[in-house]
Amino acid sequence: MSPDARKIRIFLVDDMTELRLLVRIALEEDADFEVVGEAANGRDGVEGVAEAQPDVVLLDLSMPDMDGLGAIPLMRERAPNARIVVLSGHEAGRVSRAALDQGAADYLNKASDFNVIRATVREVARTGTALQ
Repeated sequence: MSPDARKIRIFLVDDMTELRLLVRIALEEDADFEVVGEAANGRDGVEGVAEAQPDVVLLDLSMPDMDGLGAIPLMRERAPNARIVVLSGHEAGRVSRAALDQGAADYLNKASDFNVIRATVREVARTGTALQ
């Protein structure tokens, strides 16, 4: 990262504490990234994203107190410049189409390699979408 470049600010929303920790570590190994907040459910995620105004949100779909599909439009409303990347255990299909239709920039499976996750976050932050 050049001295003048700003870090990509990321907010993590997933109900699995261990997964959030692993993703945080994997992202922050790269000097371009800074995790600016975390939440364990959709409702807290919406509030945290509204406050933090991150560049990118990594969002799970299956969570208590509001799932990711319910959170996406609220996050987009309260943090319009944030780009949302769904990071889900669900295989792509109808649920990924629903997330993209709600305004997510991309959809990744939780089994994705961390290099893929970092590359997707970087591309979404740069262009607004990682979709081909």
